[in-house]
Amino acid sequence: YKRAFDICVSLLLLPLLFLFAVLLFCLNPFFNKGSLFFVQRRMGKDCRGFSAIKFRSMTHIAEILRSFADPIEIDRITRLGGFIRATRIDELPPILNVLQGDMSLIGPRPDYYPHACEFLNQVAGYRTRHVVRPGISGLAQVSLGYAMGIEATQKKTNADQYYISNAGFKLDARIAVQTLMTVITKAGS
Repeated sequence: YKRAFDICVSLLLLPLLFLFAVLLFCLNPFFNKGSLFFVQRRMGKDCRGFSAIKFRSMTHIAEILRSFADPIEIDRITRLGGFIRATRIDELPPILNVLQGDMSLIGPRPDYYPHACEFLNQVAGYRTRHVVRPGISGLAQVSLGYAMGIEATQKKTNADQYYISNAGFKLDARIAVQTLMTVITKAGS
């Protein structure tokens, strides 16, 4: 019933996604010039790639050149993008990925595909975190935050393996509550 729950909640969130899409569409020309959405290839279930969609919060570049160990380019975050990230509004469009079947609401966060391919070779157990659909939020995300580099990715992978071994309604509910508290308190922004 996890898939049915994912679909029901995503359908309930669609009006909110539409509302923010209209609002950001009106604000984008002034504070975040460029496309409304950002689409990036991520690694999903069974290590297959899929196109993850988010509201764009950074200036456009043709290709991501930073390695998995490099810090995120915070200088590229636009003024409106900072607000989008702080309020986690950029996490609404992935409900479209949930409806398509590429993602779940709760599960291991999907990594950028080229970085994930490197992690497959360098992080013990990384492949096993892809036996389930990736999630918009997950245990590693709420307990560890953003992972950067091999050591942090190993810790994230260990948390994801714990999630996969213990997945169920109770754990998903706990992660969902922690995610909502993060959004409400703007923790980690």
